[in-house]
Amino acid sequence: MENAETVRNAIERHNTNAVRWYAVGDIDSVVAVFAEDAWQMPPNSRPLVGREAIRRFWRNAVKWGTWEFTHEAQDLAVSGPVAVERGKYVLRFTAGEGAPPGMASFEDRGNYLVHWRQESDGEWRIVSDAPVSELPLPRTGRESGA
Repeated sequence: MENAETVRNAIERHNTNAVRWYAVGDIDSVVAVFAEDAWQMPPNSRPLVGREAIRRFWRNAVKWGTWEFTHEAQDLAVSGPVAVERGKYVLRFTAGEGAPPGMASFEDRGNYLVHWRQESDGEWRIVSDAPVSELPLPRTGRESGA
């Protein structure tokens, strides 16, 4: 059984690498941090269920522009082969030539929970990734009475 500091170091290493991999579009490396049965639950969107769904989404998404994440883990609770990380994030997306029509650059920030599990190979992998935006949804003309 690993101690909490060892688990924290492993998770921080994965997080540091993932930030770099998202930025350069190395999606196969990003996806390797997720368990086969993982759920990634982006704000205002349907969940991505399973490693292959996460891979398919992000392989397309990196063609749209540049994704830059920063995050700060604020707490990590470890119990045997399970850990829960809580923290804050900032996401900056810069739209590129491959962005879908109408998709613009944006910034989001909020809080997150990540459920980690130590797999049979000894690696810690993400089982659930749930960022929760602090920003309100943009208003539409209908909501403002226009």
